[in-house]
Amino acid sequence: MFFMRQLAPCPLPVLRALGAGVGRLLYALARKRRHIAHVNLRLCYPDWSEARLQDVARRSFVLFSQALLDRAWLWHAPPAVVRRRLRITGATEDLTRPGAVVMFAPHFYGMDAGGSAVMDQIERPACTIYSTQSSAAVDAWMRAGRLRFGQATLLSRQDGLKPIVRALREGQMLYLLPDMDLGPQESIFVPFFGIPTATVPSLPRFAKLGGARVVPVVTRLTPDGYEVRVHPAWQDYPGNDVAADTARMNAELQAWIDTMPEQYYWVHKRFKTRPEGEPSVY
Repeated sequence: MFFMRQLAPCPLPVLRALGAGVGRLLYALARKRRHIAHVNLRLCYPDWSEARLQDVARRSFVLFSQALLDRAWLWHAPPAVVRRRLRITGATEDLTRPGAVVMFAPHFYGMDAGGSAVMDQIERPACTIYSTQSSAAVDAWMRAGRLRFGQATLLSRQDGLKPIVRALREGQMLYLLPDMDLGPQESIFVPFFGIPTATVPSLPRFAKLGGARVVPVVTRLTPDGYEVRVHPAWQDYPGNDVAADTARMNAELQAWIDTMPEQYYWVHKRFKTRPEGEPSVY
């Protein structure tokens, strides 16, 4: 954390060069995470050559490391510096007009930058779900970073559903990252890249319980910072079939991943939970 604070004043090209070096080193040394990324990419892109797969995986590690080091300026640089590097584009009116909002914010490497941009540049209260870190010092640092801008609230995952629904009904925006494998108890199986994938159906459920529209917010790491793209609110969503709604979420996410596969969070065991009787892919 001290190191990150010292990096905050560095010019962005210097930080990005350092992140690139760290990423290449991690790709060489972090064998377990490299294996997970390779398995994920082979499952999702079976037609790719081995050379292309390894190239995308290597670039993914570089972008992961660059985004990690970018927290130095996101959380510690002067606000004016942060605002110059975060650009919100697209259908921002779907965030600002009246009514509850669930932002679908997938796990691209710019997810923290996207959250900071929305909290700072969209003038209305917003919240996100937070998992407590095992280290008290790291937990305090991450909480302070994510609460730095705007009217932000962190809701503990351990507190369950009620505070989330209450926040939506009070008119807050929810910055939601539901595209993770959280185990069989919390998931249903729907297609993701054509593979039955354990997926948390929280996006349609929160939207329905909170009477909220769903607005996708997709963040791309760029040479001069981040572009936070606000997509138009989904029409006729959620419907009456939670499985169909969750499958739509995965299909929309797949289309965005196809445009920048190297920026998705492949180091996570996205296919860890398998249908009954099927062996682990890892």
